[in-house]
Amino acid sequence: MQCVICIKSYSFAMEAIKGYKFLVNEKKAFVLSKGLLRAGTPFGANISEAVSGQSKRDFVNNLSITIKNARKTLY
Repeated sequence: MQCVICIKSYSFAMEAIKGYKFLVNEKKAFVLSKGLLRAGTPFGANISEAVSGQSKRDFVNNLSITIKNARKTLY
C-alpha cells in the first residue's frame, strides 16, 4: 500500500507536467515553464527516498529537499 503523501506528490507532479505542456503549446514563458517542470516533478522521488531512508536524519534531509522544491514551485 502506498502512503498518502506519495500518491499526492505523484498527482502534483502530473499537474506540473500538464502545466508545462500547456505553457509550451501556448508558446508562453518557456523559461518559467521549464522551472515549473524542474521544481514540480521531483517531489515523489524525494518522498520515496525519505520513506525508505536509513535513518531519521536521512528522512529529514530528503523531506527538507522536498520542501525547498515546493517553495520553488510555489514561487
